[in-house]
Amino acid sequence: MASTQDTARPRGIQGSRRRGVALHTVLVLGLLLSAFPFYWAVIMSTHTSSEIFSYPPKLLPGSHFLENVRSLFDTVDFFGSMANSLLVAGSVTFLVLLFDSLAAFVFAKFEFPGKRLLFVLLMFIFMVPAQLAAIPQFVIMARIGWIGSMTALIVPAAANAFGIFWMRQYMKGAIHDELLDASRIDGASFLRQYWHVALPVVRPGLAFLGIFTFMGQWNDYAWPLIALTDPDNVTLQVALSQLNGTHGTTDYGMVMTGALLALIPLLVVFAIGARQIIGDLAKGAIK
Repeated sequence: MASTQDTARPRGIQGSRRRGVALHTVLVLGLLLSAFPFYWAVIMSTHTSSEIFSYPPKLLPGSHFLENVRSLFDTVDFFGSMANSLLVAGSVTFLVLLFDSLAAFVFAKFEFPGKRLLFVLLMFIFMVPAQLAAIPQFVIMARIGWIGSMTALIVPAAANAFGIFWMRQYMKGAIHDELLDASRIDGASFLRQYWHVALPVVRPGLAFLGIFTFMGQWNDYAWPLIALTDPDNVTLQVALSQLNGTHGTTDYGMVMTGALLALIPLLVVFAIGARQIIGDLAKGAIK
């Protein structure tokens, strides 16, 4: 009997090792497939257009990266457009985190007349495509006199239905009623409950919403193209679209260089937000 158990244990250990090796192999393959588009963008940004379309394709870096960078800076105001995008994306992200978390806190942990009706209305807004609101939004911005300014990009996006819905669902499970009851006994007001009780608990949810919002605003192209009438005062995505030439004269090496440089702020924001998510989840939601 003992010998049978002794032989079964090595087999079980070998089976678990094989499963571990297979799992890590699949993860490595997934990582390589996910990283290949970034690698290919780097490769194309170091070549000329003729080299990009050559056969067989070049898989190693070329020697034209600095030339493509100079051509990019000579063609568009790259840093000015990036500053505009940083202003818009950063302002919208801050306002969305503030307003959406406040509204979600009320929806998740407080009762008030018309709560269900307002939440149903919020879900209807959530399901409406943003493209349908472009014309009415433009008319409103024009009557206010905001067309052509960054305000037309920041104020309409200061709150959204997805952020409220996401934070409400997160707060319902993360914030325990006992914590709020204890804070009320201590005499905490609504804002103190929000700032000292709710926010420390829901930081992973806020980090995800911040990443999602910043990336959406950074990559937004249609509304800035409509609202910013001055071609010298545009966001980065609109400026990069000006690199597309006519009659087949597009310098794809320069285009890929611009796209690659535009990824840097996104990678920085993603790294900061992902670190916040992982760190808070590792510490635990309640201290």
